[in-house]
Amino acid sequence: MTNNPKATIQEGKAILGIEFGSTRIKAVLIDENNIPIAQGSHEWENQLIDGLWTYSIEAIWNGVQNCYADLRANVISKYDVEIEQLAAIGVSAMMHGYMAFNEKQEILAPFRTWRNTNTAEAAAKLSELFHFNIPLRWSISHLYQAILNKEDHVNDINFLTTLAGYIHWQITGKRVLGVGDASGMLPIDSKTKNYDAEMIRKFDELVSPYGFDWKITDILPQVLSAGEDAGTLTAEGAKRLDISGHLKPGTPVCPPEGDAGTGMVATNAVRKRTGNVSAGTSSFSMIVLEKALSRPYEMIDMVTTPDGSPVAMVHCNNCTSDLNAWVNLFKEYQELLGIPVDMNEVFGKLYNHALKGDADCGGLMAYNYISGEPVTGLADGRPLFMRSAKSKFNLANFMRANLYASVGVLKIGNDILFNDEKVKVDRITGHGGLFKTPGVGQRILAAAINSPISVMETAGEGGAWGIALLAGYLVNNKSKMNLADYLDKKVFAGNTGVEIAPTKEDVEGFNEYIKEYQNCLPVEQEAVKLKK
Repeated sequence: MTNNPKATIQEGKAILGIEFGSTRIKAVLIDENNIPIAQGSHEWENQLIDGLWTYSIEAIWNGVQNCYADLRANVISKYDVEIEQLAAIGVSAMMHGYMAFNEKQEILAPFRTWRNTNTAEAAAKLSELFHFNIPLRWSISHLYQAILNKEDHVNDINFLTTLAGYIHWQITGKRVLGVGDASGMLPIDSKTKNYDAEMIRKFDELVSPYGFDWKITDILPQVLSAGEDAGTLTAEGAKRLDISGHLKPGTPVCPPEGDAGTGMVATNAVRKRTGNVSAGTSSFSMIVLEKALSRPYEMIDMVTTPDGSPVAMVHCNNCTSDLNAWVNLFKEYQELLGIPVDMNEVFGKLYNHALKGDADCGGLMAYNYISGEPVTGLADGRPLFMRSAKSKFNLANFMRANLYASVGVLKIGNDILFNDEKVKVDRITGHGGLFKTPGVGQRILAAAINSPISVMETAGEGGAWGIALLAGYLVNNKSKMNLADYLDKKVFAGNTGVEIAPTKEDVEGFNEYIKEYQNCLPVEQEAVKLKK
């Protein structure tokens, strides 16, 4: 295999992965050895319009085109060559949400993202009907809530999909979805690797009195597992990605996946008894199960790996946003003093100083709820910091309390898995912004879930790399290995990263903190009621 990136690109052997994150769209180009050789990105933000979090269709296409143009510029700058042909493409995005289209491919309501928590009534009724936890952010919750709200557009739905499914549809013409992303629309039967037939029947029966022109399977994407044929890049699709016109059609495109699935792939955590934690704007843990849980839990979502194995997911709407806001406050203070600011240094100093704090944070308490947090029953969020007159209020404890807060809700959900359900794991890998400062986020998370945490150098490549690997699995898996074996042998080849085990003192301290965290939740609930 060549180690010449320029030749790889010229010969059309490079693979493209694109992921739509909540604050950044990222593109990664990898070579035949799965090594990133170029990248591009575009910053974007969701908007709160009429009480719902959304991104406009214009922002979506402007974002992906700018991201691809940035990638193209990076390739020209590094290798003095144009991207004309690719070996494979993969598209990934934030899971869940609601993108409904009519037969003219027009969006019927603004894209409702995973962040919205306006679907409580629908989610509760569906959970009871299915005897299965249906979270607020799932597509089926959004659809049923729109039905309950008597929204006019529902009868005109011709296709309902996720953001990744939408982009894939627009560049290939195929109305398909990877099984992992599909499992965040409607529950998947891991035996058939398709939507649960009994739940499909129950939903159709539930909504039949409304007399819609569609049944649920008419409007949902077809479910595909990793490695299955999901279509090729059309001429129109090539133009929509690359407005310069250099990219040629015909490239195979792998099944589109959600950010949870690409996180599992990027951390080599698709095999049973492995798991990963993604910690950035939001956070979630994914534990691949050996067997089903004993019963449904409101705090735990059942989804799948990109090849259809059952996964217990604890999803938290909030993670580092409030922590970053506090760090920015210290940045402003530094600027006020006229000291040049290096944000990596600011994060590094503050995070490492947090480790000098008391294991229980000295009685300080923080809630990082920028938005609602379904795991703890909050439909809306108010960032909140508390202390008593007796608390040990110093910088180390303050930073430690905010770091604990960033994974506090994650701990509550995972305590059910490990303590109540006795789930066993051999390896948990962390990735995302929380782990950028070496060692600190790892140690905090290890204490939270009382389990060793590994971080790989490649984990920083994120979901765009993960979906590029899935695109590679589509075209390079000549010996037809299963996905777990392919990742072990062809991608990671024994690399398990750097592991940090929890200390007894840290675990006991975090347990004390979380006890107070749950005791003080009524204060957060009152803050939500009172502060508009």
